Parts: sequence; structure tokens; C-alpha cells
Amino acid sequence: DSILYSPYSKPMKPSSRRVSKGVEEARQNLPAILSAAAAGRTTIITRHGRPVAAVVPAADALGRKPFREIPVVLLSQDFSGGHDRHLVPILDGQRRWICAQNINLENVPVNQVAEPNLVQNIVTMFQIHQNREDWELMPTALTLEVLIKELQEKDEKKLALHTGLALATVARCKKLLSFPKKFQDLMLDPDPDKRVKADFFIEIHTIVNDRLVVKMDWFSKDEFTWRMLEKYDARLGLKSVTDFRLMKQHINNARKANEESVITEKLQEFTNDDKLSLDHLIIESADVSDNARKLVKAFNKLEISIQEIDVEALYGEEEMWIVLERIMKLIRHKLEQAGRRVKG
Repeated sequence: DSILYSPYSKPMKPSSRRVSKGVEEARQNLPAILSAAAAGRTTIITRHGRPVAAVVPAADALGRKPFREIPVVLLSQDFSGGHDRHLVPILDGQRRWICAQNINLENVPVNQVAEPNLVQNIVTMFQIHQNREDWELMPTALTLEVLIKELQEKDEKKLALHTGLALATVARCKKLLSFPKKFQDLMLDPDPDKRVKADFFIEIHTIVNDRLVVKMDWFSKDEFTWRMLEKYDARLGLKSVTDFRLMKQHINNARKANEESVITEKLQEFTNDDKLSLDHLIIESADVSDNARKLVKAFNKLEISIQEIDVEALYGEEEMWIVLERIMKLIRHKLEQAGRRVKG
């Protein structure tokens, strides 16, 4: 009764009878999703918050192009090189072409296009991969760098529009590109066990570019980055890349408390001494951890209250829903201010 289709086909018209589920959630709840489709409801399947596919009622899918009507994209140029065989490169649709051969389709529709220039090639790659498996971030950043140079464009919003990448992904890529090649190469090591995760450099970026840190007389961006990488690899004072967020918090709090000289000394000591933990950066007069613990307790209570809402019983309480929407927007705003990726 239902058809699973790819978003390469015609987009669906907006509908109020649809829900969204992540890939793993959809996999675990496939019987329920099929039952929903049979009842006339659409389920959008997302990866990292972006729609990638959908399970729709069969009646809704009848107007969509079937597999055999989606064209394979070919270059109009002939690459046979004088040989008897007519060789034409496939730009997009290699898997559809293989499947067509496997099921012995006699005819496959094609679109022949002129050879694209460099910018068109890159934009096409981004658009194709937007709906497929995500690239690792450093290769994505290097490809984005070529596009930036070709277009002479640095605006993140415009680059996101060109590539189809999320604005946050563009920002993360630009952070990686700010590091020297020797650090970028660490993220491209062919051995996965030796490859440094891009998240390390994304998280440390806020530290090595902090306006107070860069003025510290002992500070060197490259030397500090190498040293933190050594400490992180050995789990000496740094247990997770997100520890840099806590480091940034201590620096911010010291700045607000006019304790710049104290945090300058403490950060240098932490950098040089592997026996010290991040707690060494705490300045008692600037510590906000007690307030944070109180906020966590309050947020936990709010979470329980929201979970216990009886939607049907309170459906008409308009003021309550307006306040809830306002809280949701505020939470998203604060997460974005903190550079946290909003999931789902």
C-alpha cells in the first residue's frame, strides 16, 4: 500500500498530515510508519535534520515519476577516441544505469548536457551529496575552499545557498580552513586510526582565536594547538574535545571578573603541566558552576513538566501553547549563540 521514494523525484506539496523521523527511529518503527501511510499519513525521514526520503500513501505517489522516467545525466561530448564503441561519461545516475542493466530495461531516459565548468561541477557535487551520505568535514571544507576562490565569495549565507549545505556546516568548514595545512593533513590521514577528528579543531578554534588568549605574551597558535593535541591524545587534562567549551567558559568568566592576568598565568600552567586538570583554570571569584548546577535542576523539572503535558486535554489552552513556542524559540537561539548544533 505504500511506496518508499527518493527525494530526487518531484517534491511533495506541503501537508499537515505528516511527521518527521530520524533514520534510526524510522528503521525501528517501520511497521508503524507503513500503517500510518495506509491511513493516509506521510512520514518524512531525516538525516542530521535534513529530509532525505519519505514513506507516503500509495495514492499520493501515483503522480510521481517512476524509476524508469528519471533521466540519467550524460555529457554531450563523445569520449570514444576514435574507437568503434560510443563512450559518453555519466555525470549523475550511475547506480540507476547499473540497475537498469540488471533488470534488462531496453530504454533509459537521458539528459545530455554540455561539459560543466569548475564551479558548476562543485555545486552539482554538493547538491548530489546533500541527499546522500555526508562527506567527512575536511574534504568538504577543501572543496568549499575551491568554490570560495572561484566565486570570490566569503559570505556564509550565500555559500550555503550555492552548495545546499547547512549554514552551520559552512561555518564549521571555514573554521577548519583557518588552520595551516599541516593541521588539515592530520584530518586527511588515510589511516582512520591516525586521523584526527575535525571536531577537535572546530572546538579549539574558539580558544586559539579568543581575543584575550591571542594577546597573551607566551601564546603561539600553532604551538598551543600541538600541545593541546598531545594532551588530548594522552587524555592528560583533556578527556573530550568538548572540554574546550569549558576552557572557553573559564576564560570568559575571568574576563568578566577583570582577572585577565590570573587566567593568563593559569592557562600557561595548564598548557605546560600534564598533571593539571581543567579545574586549574577556575578562578573562585569568577566561578559560575554553582549557578549552572541550579539551572540544570530547573531545566530538568521543566523537561518533566513538558513531558507530562496531556495534549488532548490541554488542546484549547492557547496561552500555554504560545508560551511553549516562545520557550522553544528561546532555547534554539541560546543553543545557536553557544555554537551548538540543533539536532532534529
